[in-house]
Amino acid sequence: MQAKTFMILAEPYTDGMKTGRPAKTLRSAFGARLHAMREEAGLSQQHVAAQLGISQPAYASWERRNVAIQPGQLTTLADILGVSVEELVYDSKRTTRRGGPAGKARQVFEEVSGMPRTQQKKILDVVEALVAQARVAQ
Repeated sequence: MQAKTFMILAEPYTDGMKTGRPAKTLRSAFGARLHAMREEAGLSQQHVAAQLGISQPAYASWERRNVAIQPGQLTTLADILGVSVEELVYDSKRTTRRGGPAGKARQVFEEVSGMPRTQQKKILDVVEALVAQARVAQ
């Protein structure tokens, strides 16, 4: 009889893969924020649910539907995800204005940020020269 060696993996081979079936319905705005924050924190639904003391399917419904969450659970959830309750509840894009250009300038800025670095550098050099020229003219 020949001895066989088995290697036990510390992590499952599917670790980087998305699991589960595709959703049939769109996420609620809160659910989409909650999902994005959980993914950004690198946490699983199972982990967050265990920290909250609820089942994974119950937590999954939070990410999918509009649900009523108790204030204590909301505070705990914010702590788990490492965000404030305000960030969790309110859409930061609508409630606070980020720094930086507005309107047409923001559109151009976002378009330039998608270009290769060499082109960004050339555009930045031109813009800096124009800004310096405008300062001198004042």
